[in-house]
Amino acid sequence: MAAAPAQRGGGGLSLCLASAGVVKTLSIAAFTLAWTHSIEKTAWQEDWLVTPAGLTLQQARIKGTGAGMEPPPEARLTDGWFQWSPPPVPRAEVVLGNSGAADEWHLCEAGRCQTLSEIFGHPIGANVTTMSVCEDP
Repeated sequence: MAAAPAQRGGGGLSLCLASAGVVKTLSIAAFTLAWTHSIEKTAWQEDWLVTPAGLTLQQARIKGTGAGMEPPPEARLTDGWFQWSPPPVPRAEVVLGNSGAADEWHLCEAGRCQTLSEIFGHPIGANVTTMSVCEDP
């Protein structure tokens, strides 16, 4: 999986992950969120920035097409991935669900990927995980 460029020192900001009453703080300024589509079993990746305005999606990639995952018209096929850059709209939070029909979400930073269960230190299962920007501890 491609990881977003390693960036540290995002002005005192971190990525906060909250799931089932537990909060994990990651001191990262950029990351890649990766998963497998539950029906099509196709890889999907998104590169995000942690900014003072919120989480900002920089680029998205799909390893194919299918039900519910059609790339937009501006997507270009590069190295087997449909890639595009959506408008950079900061989001206060991003909510990740899991139907149990697909593998876990993976968070990648500086070339290292971990599942959400690995980050939390226990199985996440079908619990919702919320990503948001928070202050460095």
